[in-house]
Amino acid sequence: MPNRVSKVWFVPVERGSSKEEIAQKTLQLYQAANMSSILAQGDLVAMKMHFGERDNDGYIKPEYLQPLIKALKSKKVEPYLTDANTLYRGQRSYSVDHLMQAYAHGFGPENIGIPVIIADGIRSKSYEEVPIEGHHFQSVKIANDILHSDALLVLSHATGHASTGLGAAIKNLGMGSASRSGKQNQHSDVKPKVVRRHCRGCGLCIQWCPVDAISMVDGKAHIDEEICYGCAECTATCRFGAVVVNWEGTSQALQEKMAEYAWGVIKDKRDKVACFTYLIHVTKNCDCHGRAQRPIIDDVGILASYDPVAIDQAAVDLLAKAAKKDLFLDMWPRNDYNAQLAHAERLGMGTRQYELIEIGD
Repeated sequence: MPNRVSKVWFVPVERGSSKEEIAQKTLQLYQAANMSSILAQGDLVAMKMHFGERDNDGYIKPEYLQPLIKALKSKKVEPYLTDANTLYRGQRSYSVDHLMQAYAHGFGPENIGIPVIIADGIRSKSYEEVPIEGHHFQSVKIANDILHSDALLVLSHATGHASTGLGAAIKNLGMGSASRSGKQNQHSDVKPKVVRRHCRGCGLCIQWCPVDAISMVDGKAHIDEEICYGCAECTATCRFGAVVVNWEGTSQALQEKMAEYAWGVIKDKRDKVACFTYLIHVTKNCDCHGRAQRPIIDDVGILASYDPVAIDQAAVDLLAKAAKKDLFLDMWPRNDYNAQLAHAERLGMGTRQYELIEIGD
C-alpha cells in the first residue's frame, strides 16, 4: 500500500467565508469524492469528530455538517455524531457532561437532525480489545460504538498539539476513538516535571490533573511521579512554561502508539472509511483547550480522502505552502509530527504519496 498514490480532494476556503459557504464546500467534497459509493442502505455511519471543550471556539461547527448529513440521510443510512471520553478532567471526561458539552456547542438533534452517541459509555468501560500487530501493542482498546459502526466518516480539525506536534485525522482516530484506559496506555511514556523558578503558583495544572498527582508545595506546583501517568495535560495547560517533559524519544513513542490505535479502528473496515479535514481556524493547540485560541494562519480550505495518512500529509503540505514554512515543526520543534505519519504508513494504514485534486466553486 505505501507504494501507491492516494487521491486527496481539496476545496479552498477564503477568509471570512460564512458557515453556510463552508457547509456547501463540505458537500462538494463528498460529491466529488463519490463517498456515497462506500455506503449501503441501512448502514450505521459513525461521524467521528471533536465537539470542542467548553469555551473553545476552533472546533468544526455543526452548521458545516448540515448539508452533508442531509445527503447521508438521502442515501437511507443512519448517521450519528460520536466521540469518546477524554483522559483529562474537563467537560468531556464522562458521557453525561460530554453530551451536554456537545449540545452546548450546537450538536443537539434539534439542530443537526441526528443523535450524538458517546462511543465508550458513561464511564468509558464500553470498549473492545482489537488485535493488531504493532511495535508497541498487540491489541488496542477501541470504543465500541465507533468500532462496530458499518461505515466511518472521520471529521478532523487540523491543529498543533503540545504532545504530538500535529492533531488531525490520525490523532482523531487513534486518540479520539480509544477508551480512557487506551488513552492512558498511549501516554504512558510521558512524564512531566515542574521547573520551580518558572512556576507562578497559579494552580491551573492542579485543576486539570485527572489523577490528582499535583499539589502545591511552598507555593509551587509539585508532581508526584508515583501517581502521575503521563497524560501531559499539565504541560499543555501551563501558561508560563513551568511544566516540561523530556521529549527525547517520548513524543515519538506516543505518536507511534497513537497510530497503532488508529490502525485498530479502521483495519477491519478499510473500504468503508472516508475522511474530511478542515484547515480552518488552525491553532497552536488542539480543541481540548478550554479557551478561545487565535488562529495562527488564515483559513486555507477543506480536504477529503479515503486515506487518513495521505490527508494528514496533504494538510501539513498545504499549510506549509500558505505559511511559507513547516508550520507544525515551527510551533513544536521537539515534537516532530512525522513520527505518526511514518509509523502509520509502515503499518499499512495509507501512504504519504498523494494526488491533490482541487475542486472549484
